[in-house]
Formats: sequence, structure tokens, C-alpha cells
Amino acid sequence: MDEAGSATARHTPASRYLRCAGRELHYTDWGASDAPPIIMWHGLARTGRDFDELAQALAGDYRVICPDAIGRGLSQWSPDPVAEYRLDFYATLARALLDGLSLARVRWVGTSMGGATGMHAAATTLRDRISHLVVNDIGPELPQPAIERILAYAGNPPAFDTVTELEAWLRAAYKPYGWQSDDQWRRMAETSVRRLPDGRVTAHYDPAIVGQFSHHPNDYDRWAGYDTLRMPTLLLRGADSDLLLPDVAHAMTQRGPRAQRIDFPDCGHAPALNVPAQIEPIRQFLARPDDTAARAQ
Repeated sequence: MDEAGSATARHTPASRYLRCAGRELHYTDWGASDAPPIIMWHGLARTGRDFDELAQALAGDYRVICPDAIGRGLSQWSPDPVAEYRLDFYATLARALLDGLSLARVRWVGTSMGGATGMHAAATTLRDRISHLVVNDIGPELPQPAIERILAYAGNPPAFDTVTELEAWLRAAYKPYGWQSDDQWRRMAETSVRRLPDGRVTAHYDPAIVGQFSHHPNDYDRWAGYDTLRMPTLLLRGADSDLLLPDVAHAMTQRGPRAQRIDFPDCGHAPALNVPAQIEPIRQFLARPDDTAARAQ
């Protein structure tokens, strides 16, 4: 294979499956297998394919692994949703994923729930195994109005006769993501769709995932864990976000790892991380030396 062909192969993801903590997880695997690894973990009702632009941009320098969390996308739905659709189990799955792929240490990029999973895992199951942490538009506490807004569209996903109708619904529900091209919206629809027994289509996740907020109402109250973190941390925020409020974001720059903060204009919860103005700060941050040991002293 010539050099151009090798580059194309590195930037084309492989679709893989791995059994983690007794559950099958699907993930896309970008880049060379021996490159420094990055885990990219998506938001509540989304899939790992949300990171396609960011993963492709970084795949020349890193191995980028984008799992579908349990109950989403092509990963297994939980047979025990009350116990497993929660941050503790997501952190357990994250450790099992790293162990199953023989990854001793990783960089982590997490959007919304994926950011919360990264913060919680870094404080518990993956302590000292996350070298760089990128948290996209979530903090160690959540405002109730934003939770209620998310539950309004995620808790009871509608069904449609066509994928085109589903795409229109996604464009409205996820408008706070900010600008996406028509091709990106179409991919979002096509990677978010499942067919129902009656032939209609709906979003590709288990509606029981939202039970996390009723069965574990304090699951996102995580200041105690955040305050123990010491790795370099980049906090991204949509300038119009209703989930990560300005005072919480400011506190995250003063406590725990004292995150570096960037607010992106023209988007809310959560920035899609799909345009150069959002991708380049992440690239620069992830290229920083791992100074965790020095900061812990």
C-alpha cells in the first residue's frame, strides 16, 4: 500500500465489538493500533459516531476509540437497566474496555454524559489511567430545568414513517449542537435510527436510559470526585448552554484539576466538536505533555 493509501486506511474507522463487564459494546476504531489512545465517550442519547469529524481529524496522530455506551447504538441493551444505566456502571464498562484493549493509559474526550463518565472514572475505576481529560459541556452538578428539557425529548422518543422525518426531528432536538452541514445531519440520522416492529423508525437507544434521573437522582452530583482530580483538564462549554451554567464552569476552573475553559459561541448544549474552531483547541490540548505526576506533588 502506498503512502496515500496508508493515510486513507488510518482515517477510515473499523467497526468492532468487545465484551465488557458481561455486556457487548460496539466501538469505532480509528488510526494506527500502536498510536497513543484516546477514548471519546458520547452524550446521553447519542452514539460514538457523533465524534466522526473529531476522530478523523486526530486519527493521524492517535488511535481513537469511540464506543457506543450500553443501551445506545449497536451496543447491547441492559437486561438490568436500573442497576446499569448509571455512572458507576459506565465507569466499570470504561475500565473493562481499557483492560480488554490492553490500554494502560488514555486521553479522554467526553460530551455531556461522556464527560461525566470520564470525570467519575478518573476519580474511581480509572484513577491514574487518564492522562488528559476533555469535558464537553457538563459539570459536577446539573440544573434541574436542563434535565427536564432533555428528558422531554429523550425520555419518549417519537416514531416516524421515514428517516427523513426522523432527521427533521433530530435537527430540532439537537439544534443547540450548533452548525452542522446537511451531510452531517444526515449521518446523524442514519447512525441514530432503528426500525420498530410496525415498520416505523425511531432513535437508536433504549428509552430506559433516562431512568438514571429518577432511580439515581444524585448520580450527577460529583464535586467530591472532581476535587480529587489532578490531570490536565480542558472544559468546553457552549456559550448558550443551559446544562453547564457559568458559575459551575467557573468553579471547575478553581477547584480540583483547575480546568482550562473555552466557551464556544453560537451553540448551547453541547458543542458538536465538528468544526476547526472547536477541533483545533482540543488537538493542541491533547498534544500537551503528561504532567500529572508533577501536578500531584
